[in-house]
Amino acid sequence: MTHNSPGSGGRPRLGVERNMNQKLLKLENLLRFHTICRQVHSPSQRRLLAWCRHGFAPASSVWRDLLGARSWQTDMLIGSALHQHRLLVTKKEKRPPRSQLSPVKTKKEVEVWVGMTVEDLASAMAKDIDCVYEALLNTAIDVDSLEANSHLDEVWIKEVIKKAGMKLKWSKLKQERIRENKDAVRRPGTDPALLKPRSPVVTVMGHVDHGKTTLLDKLRETQVAAMEVGGITQHIGAFLVSLPSGEKITFLDTPGHAAFSAMRARGAQVTDIVVLVVAADDGVMKQTVESIQHAKDAEVPIILAINKCDKTDADPEKVKKELLAYDVVCEEYGGDVQAVHVSALTGDNLMALAEATIALAEILELKADPTGPVEGTVIESFTDKGRGPVTTAIIQRGTLRKGSILVAGKSWAKVRLIFDENGKILNEAYPSMPVGIIGWRDLPSAGDEILEVESEPRAREVIEWRKSEQKEEKGKDDLKIMEEKRREHQEAHRKAREKYGSLHWKERSYIKFLERKQQRPLKPKEKVERQSNVLPIIIKGDVDGSVEAILNLLDTYDASHECELELVHFGLGDISENDVTFAETFDGVIYGFNVEAGSAIQQSAAQKGVKIKLHKIIYHLIEDLQEELSSRLPHTLEEYPIGEASILATFTVTEGKKKIPVAGCRVQKGQLERHKKFKLIRNGQVIWKGSLTSLKHHKDDISVIKTGMDCGLSLDEEKVEFKPGDQVICYEENKVPTKTSWDPGF
Repeated sequence: MTHNSPGSGGRPRLGVERNMNQKLLKLENLLRFHTICRQVHSPSQRRLLAWCRHGFAPASSVWRDLLGARSWQTDMLIGSALHQHRLLVTKKEKRPPRSQLSPVKTKKEVEVWVGMTVEDLASAMAKDIDCVYEALLNTAIDVDSLEANSHLDEVWIKEVIKKAGMKLKWSKLKQERIRENKDAVRRPGTDPALLKPRSPVVTVMGHVDHGKTTLLDKLRETQVAAMEVGGITQHIGAFLVSLPSGEKITFLDTPGHAAFSAMRARGAQVTDIVVLVVAADDGVMKQTVESIQHAKDAEVPIILAINKCDKTDADPEKVKKELLAYDVVCEEYGGDVQAVHVSALTGDNLMALAEATIALAEILELKADPTGPVEGTVIESFTDKGRGPVTTAIIQRGTLRKGSILVAGKSWAKVRLIFDENGKILNEAYPSMPVGIIGWRDLPSAGDEILEVESEPRAREVIEWRKSEQKEEKGKDDLKIMEEKRREHQEAHRKAREKYGSLHWKERSYIKFLERKQQRPLKPKEKVERQSNVLPIIIKGDVDGSVEAILNLLDTYDASHECELELVHFGLGDISENDVTFAETFDGVIYGFNVEAGSAIQQSAAQKGVKIKLHKIIYHLIEDLQEELSSRLPHTLEEYPIGEASILATFTVTEGKKKIPVAGCRVQKGQLERHKKFKLIRNGQVIWKGSLTSLKHHKDDISVIKTGMDCGLSLDEEKVEFKPGDQVICYEENKVPTKTSWDPGF
């Protein structure tokens, strides 16, 4: 009852069993019928039937045995078949029903957007980044230039999706999440009532060797000028000068050399007053004009210091008149520029210059807020062996103390030490004070803005923000470059199609063959020649400003058609093993400015065949670089005449079956040497150059013919005709080193 009740599902099971039994019965009947048919058609059964047909009855025992055997075999066969069928039917009943329709493979849909990067596309496709690179091979895009964060154009996104066998789906305009600005910025202006007077920051500018540093030496009574290599200032020096009256002035001594234009511009941006030093004997020079322009760009007032007035050929009035052409009008000519006649060498009138500076500072009413977070500017930065990254800075706002957390550019510091220009350790630094700061994690760049933040995590947050902003800007620039390259490739492809468009396929194939032939791999000799036309260099300097000045000079290089100048690496500090490895890899030269290379480094460089060139004067470094560039250029051949002869008569000589033209000459200058080179000149024009086949005096072959002697000569080219009055010049060719045409402006 339980199994047959509807609730237990008994009735459906009985129906299934009944259906299966019916199927088994049918199968059993079919198998029996099939077996009987096989028995009937077997040879033994055919014989048995034949016997019956002819009236012969087989013995009953044999008949029974045959029938019995067949019956037993039939039962065995039927039993086995039924067992297998039951198993199959049972499995079929248990197996879930299959769908009648075969499944259709659908392409994976990938959501893409305009301007996505290589990494974004690979992530959207759920594939490795290399799959994107492989899909873009043999396309117009330069795969080697692609990085993971490189932005892809719409054309290349479609191409990658297509080659991956996926379906493209453009997302709606992707709304970029607006990131919170985590940068550090200057604080708002302070209440004027809280401002306190501060010392003026004065930048001394002028042309090379016009006496700027000597002038400062007299003011602070030091000997910095005597310690400077080559007599020129090569860094920005920041000094605090105390006057007898009690006032203090912060002086910035900027280099006057042409190479240091950027340093002078940086000095003008942090200064209150510019003291323009002009030599009374030289007058206005190139860097004088440049300094005037920097002061005007920074909107800073100028005080004119006419130096070297102690010289006999000094002409201060001439200097003032020359400056009128550059809108620098002195008070004597109705302007507002104070002019002070000084002699830095003797110290004459220097106090008058200092007083003029203080008077102008009072008119400007210079004030600053000494409270709150520090603000300043990096004047110079360098790496010290014992102290690590060090910066020279001008404090512009707030008070700097030990332990302050500072950010500048993409570097931050926890201030460990503050010191003045003489190395004296300070506890605090107020506005307008020049100080050295130790404690930087990395080296900031000269000109970077210094801002104080509340904690180290905040400093790291600011640096990360600035780095990400720089990376984003670089990505945008890369996208523009890629778009430009894509247009160039498309244009080149279009022109190529136009070139081949109207040609027969055979002509087109032949032209392409010729182009491939021209692009054959270089032979070893050709490779050496090609590489010798490139000069890879590595620049190492002591401070940031020096390296910047050298790089600015390299930017003026305009002789790439002669030899390509390739800047492989630049940095600060002494020359290291990594620099030598770089130079060895690129077959380059290392130039060091005010740095050292230890004996171990020099020995390693010598073993690797790397040149290290150390200099302490910037224009010596550039001259050395010019010589190195010149050594990479092919030599030119210059002709040096040895002798000169005039042709008096012409005749022919028969040698065998040949008639050879011969010139009868007389040597006018020097001598003719048989194995040297000769040229034939007619009416001032060279009509032949080559060698002689014979040189004879009368009938004798001779190797040298001297002045006043007659001779006969024949040339190695029989088609050349002699005429009386022609000149024969004997000369030799000498290889002369070629000098680079690059002129950096020294």
